[in-house]
Amino acid sequence: MNITLTDNALQWFKREMEVETGDTIRFYARYGGSSPFHEGFSLGMTREEPIEIGVQSVIEGITYYIEDKDLWFFNDHNLQVDIDPAMDELKYAYIK
Repeated sequence: MNITLTDNALQWFKREMEVETGDTIRFYARYGGSSPFHEGFSLGMTREEPIEIGVQSVIEGITYYIEDKDLWFFNDHNLQVDIDPAMDELKYAYIK
């Protein structure tokens, strides 16, 4: 499994979350909403220190990661993080 972020997503994190070198951003399974794989669960994101990283991407010194305990949510798909230009919000794609 891989985590990829588009250039637009990287800029969003810098602008909206003011990330800088050394920061850690976690993507996690949260109760509520829906996803392509699990009704009642959706993807959340927060700035948080890792406990047990399952997968990570380090880009410009910033670690984007998923905890090992949340890997089930992705159903063996890669996570691609982009921006919805109309909403200026993150959007997620799950790619086999």
